[in-house]
Amino acid sequence: MKITVIGGTGLIGSRLASRLRERGVDAVAAARATGVNSYTGEGLEGALEGAHVVVDVSNSSYTDEAGAREFFYASTLNLLTYGAAAGVRHHVALSVVGTDRLARAEGGYFQAKAEQERLIVESGRPYSLVHATQFFEFVRSIIDNASRGSLIRLADTRVQPIAADDVAGALSDIALGGPRNAVVEYAGPEVFDLADLARRELRFHRDERNVIADPLGTYFGAWLAPDDLLPDADAHIASTRFAEWQSKTSISPLPIK
Repeated sequence: MKITVIGGTGLIGSRLASRLRERGVDAVAAARATGVNSYTGEGLEGALEGAHVVVDVSNSSYTDEAGAREFFYASTLNLLTYGAAAGVRHHVALSVVGTDRLARAEGGYFQAKAEQERLIVESGRPYSLVHATQFFEFVRSIIDNASRGSLIRLADTRVQPIAADDVAGALSDIALGGPRNAVVEYAGPEVFDLADLARRELRFHRDERNVIADPLGTYFGAWLAPDDLLPDADAHIASTRFAEWQSKTSISPLPIK
């Protein structure tokens, strides 16, 4: 079985390709670094030749709506078109829990992600949309985006983050199964106030900056209700806890009490 992973050299894609190979799959890691560009179409025909499944974990380097929308629109149409010509039988795409809510909250990037999902659903091609909560690995990016000097103002909302390894495992299961023609949600085992999660991460790394939960704060430009980033009750729950992940990925931990 051949599965092509678009964005296959990135955080999720590299883990996914490795997991698939461990399960005996011919996994092709397709990315600009390997001569494949889903946005321009360069190298796509060869990367998808003979593929049974395509898994799209690529991401836009633009976070504004116009740039992100242009990337996801062109890339998704190329994947659907080239995939149909190659006989791909299952189109899997990774997206974000709460994309529809975030798009309605005027988050430009999330409007682009919602458009990507709409293209896939309306294409008539067999598909699975995998919605994951925020990755543990992105907590630092969330902090940095909200940082103003020594003060960090975060949206007053809750999160249920997940480890990238667990996302890769979920995607491998979905890719090796039949098309769901639906959204499947995955989340970590713990719910945090976003500000408290940031404090835990900063304290772990002995970072003394101050964090506050700001009722007027936004999440990458989106205005959020307290539970907008949480999954539905039927979401699949991964096993890795945040403290466990920290202990495995950091070299200078400070115990959290």
